[in-house]
Amino acid sequence: MSTVAVIDYGMGNLHSIAKALQHAAPDTRVHITADAAVIRASDRVVFPGVGAIRDCMQALTQSGLADVIKDVAKTKPLLGICLGMQALLTVSEENEGVSCLGILPGQVVRFAQPPGGFQANALKVPHMGWNQVRQKPHPLWSKIPQDSHFYFLHSYYAKPDDADIIVATSDYPHPFACALAQGTIFAVQFHPEKSQAAGLQLLGNFLCWDGQL
Repeated sequence: MSTVAVIDYGMGNLHSIAKALQHAAPDTRVHITADAAVIRASDRVVFPGVGAIRDCMQALTQSGLADVIKDVAKTKPLLGICLGMQALLTVSEENEGVSCLGILPGQVVRFAQPPGGFQANALKVPHMGWNQVRQKPHPLWSKIPQDSHFYFLHSYYAKPDDADIIVATSDYPHPFACALAQGTIFAVQFHPEKSQAAGLQLLGNFLCWDGQL
């Protein structure tokens, strides 16, 4: 039986993502854990998160999980979700600037106001709700139709230094990266556990993925 560790560092709806993973692949054993040994021993790792990046990085550093994530990102499939995706980059503008894990070179920036302001364009920050996702080729998009809708809730987004690692974009109002992939890492800004059939398919694809393209 394959195993997946959902990293528990005190932030995120872990039971929601664990339930979705179990539904997507009933034969997979799901562990919600802060135990470094369990995380390292699992076949795959999910790094979720909601809230502020400063609190996230403080919790990861104090628990020692920052180093664990850096290690497992080199050796096994890792799925970053929402704040978990942002934490993989180098630095975030949030909280007046916070250094992140630096696994994926780049920065996390706040949505800029469009001309006339967000209200004039019927847009608000945070970006919340369903939005279309335009895919670029990657195994985790298998059986997910192009332009499928996923559920978002965020005020900041990733700007990687290398645009080639962007494997999906969405618009708000301009295109922004909503999925990144490099090696055994796949990270999404949206919440697959809240994205119904498309989200469950993505989770199922992850739980079958060997980290290869």
